[in-house]
Amino acid sequence: MKLLLVAAVFALIHGSSATLLIKGPTQPVLEGQSITLECLSTDPELNISQVHFEVFSKYMQHWRPVWQRSWCFYSMQIERTADSLFLSIPHAGRFYEGPYRCVSYAGNVTEGEDVSETAYISSPLLDFKVHYMGELSLTREGYTSYLSIPQELKVRLGDDVVVRCSASSSEEPLYFWNKDGDDWILPSSTLTLKKISATDEGQYTCVAQHPSMESLSKKRTISITVLSKDARWYESSNGRLVLMTSAAALSLLVFILSMSVFLCRRAKLAKASKGPIDDRSQKKPIYKASVESLPSTCADKQPLV
Repeated sequence: MKLLLVAAVFALIHGSSATLLIKGPTQPVLEGQSITLECLSTDPELNISQVHFEVFSKYMQHWRPVWQRSWCFYSMQIERTADSLFLSIPHAGRFYEGPYRCVSYAGNVTEGEDVSETAYISSPLLDFKVHYMGELSLTREGYTSYLSIPQELKVRLGDDVVVRCSASSSEEPLYFWNKDGDDWILPSSTLTLKKISATDEGQYTCVAQHPSMESLSKKRTISITVLSKDARWYESSNGRLVLMTSAAALSLLVFILSMSVFLCRRAKLAKASKGPIDDRSQKKPIYKASVESLPSTCADKQPLV
């Protein structure tokens, strides 16, 4: 934050006598909207070809040039005219937030040179907020967040049900729960049903509303079915979850045992196939007078081996 403040002071000092201006959105934008930034020069002697966009990286804590790129939804197009420079962002996202500025260095900046110590002309800073909201996630108390709640939640009579609703957003959303057919609204992200009864059965909807952008809202509905106390254990959602987890663990155990047996048999076969070294040439006797023997001055017909 301190570094960003220093950068703003630098830009203000340079911008007081600068001839560069930057235009862009002055209001918050929604994720997915298109954005266009424009660099202008009020000095006719300034060569616009030496001007480029820079964005302040909040993670690296320094200014970096903006290059044209195109990769899936992460796309930026730069267009240069005789007196302007345009930066187009077709799909604004949370990673496109600024601040941005237009910069023209007095001289060529070599690699490794500190930009803050280089004479440059900078425009005022342009900053905008990108508002977004991800999909809603429903989790049940006592279970990991990686296990999503099914569309139909089956519970036994008298059980406790606690469901939490969450969503990633540019600002903390406002959460509301309601039940179809009832006129009550619960202003909370958590739905709690103690000792559930047959009257609690029905459709429950969680709504997440962005506090600043009314058009940003998400909702998700689940159905809660109440089973009788004498229902089989595997008929409930908890029982099915335990059954599926046990089946997955059993399958993994069978796979590990099968691979262990296969590797052990393979190792035994490889060891048995080697056996002792059988070189038939070692069993053939070599005579001194034979062609295979070394030259000798005396003849001998007795084998050496």
